[in-house]
Amino acid sequence: MSRAPLASRREFLAASTAALGTACLPAWSQESPPQEPVAFFLIGDTHYLAKKELPAELDLASQQVTSRLIDTLNRLPGTEIPEAAGGSQAAPVKVAAARGLIHAGDIIDSGDKNGPGLAAMQAREFRGFTEDFGLTGRDGKLRMPVYEVHGNHDGPRGEGVVLDGIKARNKNRPGLTNLSANGLHYSWDWGPVHFINLGIVVGGGANTRHGRYNPLDSLPFLVEDLKQHASDPKRPVVITHHVDVARYSGACDEDPKAAAGEWHACDVRGFHAALAGFNIVAILYGHTHVRNIYKWDGSRDTKAQAGVPVFNTDNAAHFHSKTQALMYFEISPRELIAREYATTDAWETGRWTPTAWRFPIAVS
Repeated sequence: MSRAPLASRREFLAASTAALGTACLPAWSQESPPQEPVAFFLIGDTHYLAKKELPAELDLASQQVTSRLIDTLNRLPGTEIPEAAGGSQAAPVKVAAARGLIHAGDIIDSGDKNGPGLAAMQAREFRGFTEDFGLTGRDGKLRMPVYEVHGNHDGPRGEGVVLDGIKARNKNRPGLTNLSANGLHYSWDWGPVHFINLGIVVGGGANTRHGRYNPLDSLPFLVEDLKQHASDPKRPVVITHHVDVARYSGACDEDPKAAAGEWHACDVRGFHAALAGFNIVAILYGHTHVRNIYKWDGSRDTKAQAGVPVFNTDNAAHFHSKTQALMYFEISPRELIAREYATTDAWETGRWTPTAWRFPIAVS
């Protein structure tokens, strides 16, 4: 049986952001004393770039935009959120002290390329990331812990300096609750919220039909991790991977064209099925270089009225663009709030996008 052709990236990105609804997230009881929300930042697609002719040096535009991004992230906690972005004139709303930063992949730019000098470029690019962002919030320029996944520009064939680097960083990453057998996928807790990082796409295991990108058994890790660490169906869970999911949601069949896509529809369906019965309050990813927020019900419909809230973050520091953005999240007993902070001059200045995406939370 053949499938309908998948939408092109351009067609998919043209879909408008869907209306948001209610998420059920009762990890805190209504009788519990007030608590600070679990606050964190999300970025993606930093695309660190080294000079092709001098691979030991970073490209100047890349170095400048990533440095200014870090300065922005360090500056934002404690600053006031304007009323247009969900603040208040009556009582100032400020950015909370973030638990950390999640990076949704494409850390470097040249990890998908081969040729003379590319290995040196890739090593310098990843070193730029580790020196700037650090790991724990005390060993780099960024003053908060970092939790990254790999993207297609980092290692589309499932190997390379970035994947090796993430595995090495996972040995020292603070607060992990679980680590995959291959050392790449991992989970941790921020307060009552459970977080799972799953790499480029989600899939693998006995029934995998993976496409262009190898999921490296992220689906079996997800299934086992949810059983171990989110067995309470009220516990909120946040999942991060790199590639956008709705575009590759479709019928699971043996169409040979599916193997040429970034993410096989059979693996996408397996991913969606694995989430049933758990309180997945957010799926985070990057890849598309545009912000898109919708509810995913397992289909390609980005205007679905029910499903898991999905947050596709814009590129955060691409050397080819002056337009960048990051996202800021707060998860509390009452709601999940997402906001976007963006720039049109490569982080020389920035401003809040005039909206706040809210998911009310039902507390039992």
